[in-house]
Amino acid sequence: MEEMVLTVEEAMCRVIDWWGELPPSMKEAIEQFRTELGAEIDSVEFVNKALDTQAPETDSGDGPA
Repeated sequence: MEEMVLTVEEAMCRVIDWWGELPPSMKEAIEQFRTELGAEIDSVEFVNKALDTQAPETDSGDGPA
């Protein structure tokens, strides 16, 4: 996941360097994309951690009475 983000960031930097100065609206759109992408990555990491965590076993017997 981190490698993918670095690849995307590198590609974005190359495009920005190639285009030169971007208009303010494009800068805002890129910043919004970065924010949303970061939130999505955080969500994926949260789910991955939850899936890696084993729930404690409980002695529930035959189920609820």
